[in-house]
Amino acid sequence: MRLLIVEDFATLRDELARGLTENGYAVDSTGDGKEAWWYLTSNTYDLVILDLMLPGMSGLQIIYDLRKLKKEVPILVLTAMDAVDDRVRGLDLGADDYLTKPFAVTELLARVRSLIRRGHDRRRPVLEIADLRIDTIGHIVRRGQEEVVLTPREYSLLEFLAMRVGQVVTRVELWEHLYAFESEATSNVLDAHVARLRRKISPPGTMQLIHTRRGVGYLLTEQQEAE
Repeated sequence: MRLLIVEDFATLRDELARGLTENGYAVDSTGDGKEAWWYLTSNTYDLVILDLMLPGMSGLQIIYDLRKLKKEVPILVLTAMDAVDDRVRGLDLGADDYLTKPFAVTELLARVRSLIRRGHDRRRPVLEIADLRIDTIGHIVRRGQEEVVLTPREYSLLEFLAMRVGQVVTRVELWEHLYAFESEATSNVLDAHVARLRRKISPPGTMQLIHTRRGVGYLLTEQQEAE
């Protein structure tokens, strides 16, 4: 999943970026409102973490303009403890949730997970496809009774496919949602991640769950498919 952090306090911005990256998210970040607007209109995100007091363009203006363009990306607003009016205004303009500073990183991660699931119309924290179970809180994956050990990137790939279960996900969509703007990964890297993930979740003797749509992308389904 790919996130954008918009926070003008560099120390907090860097801490958030580091913590979210360590939890397997692809992260872009900026401290400027106008640059944030460029990111948001030039890229695709699963969630925006947005401070309201920004140079260049306010967070409230960003929310208003995004919703005016019919962009439904989930927005988590960061506000000062006493900024009640700003929180109310942000929610009224179309923000999805807020956190007051200071906050616990564990709570931030919980809000992020919840908003991403909601954005993909998945309310339950455990995703199930056939005998595959994906715990989106603990990032634990099981096939039947066996735990499947995945790298953070493999887990992110699987979770994104599971959020879109039964739908063909294009390679472009996967690229946009799994890699940060400055990533130097190549298309071959994406193919390699998919191949390793496929082997891990569907070992010999089990039903194949990830199917290729040649020239288009991939499909996660419990239905048997011809490749």
